[in-house]
Amino acid sequence: MKHSMIKTIVSSAVLSIALGVSAMNTQAYTYGTASSTAPNVSQLSVKAKNQDVSGGTITAKKIVADANGWMVVHRTDGKKPGPVVAHAPLKAGTNKNVTGILTEKVKKGEKLMVMLHSEASGKSTGIFEYTLGAKEDGPIKVDGKLVMQIIEAI
Repeated sequence: MKHSMIKTIVSSAVLSIALGVSAMNTQAYTYGTASSTAPNVSQLSVKAKNQDVSGGTITAKKIVADANGWMVVHRTDGKKPGPVVAHAPLKAGTNKNVTGILTEKVKKGEKLMVMLHSEASGKSTGIFEYTLGAKEDGPIKVDGKLVMQIIEAI
């Protein structure tokens, strides 16, 4: 194993431990910044813009979460969430510039739903366990509406 690869793995493990994410989770994440004050439910939000995803990532400008959770990016027809194409962990509070690595190719013009998901009901803390329709790490709703924003890949 090359020295730089070992350094990357160790750095990722240290960052994961510092953020309270399982060091055994080997998926790559780019972490945004978060405030330490948890908001009330009425303040939960997702802010993202149409963006170029040709680099293999997608970024939400700001996500407000009431507890640790996930930014989850779904393909969408503009109405309902579809398969997950990216995710990234969130801390309770205001998270800025949260980036997820795309797990599938996304073409220009495709609509994506950037959504707030819970960390609750899963078997393992810090491991993203959601699959479409599952209860583990599921979507958060306020007044029956998903906390999300639809954007377009440009």
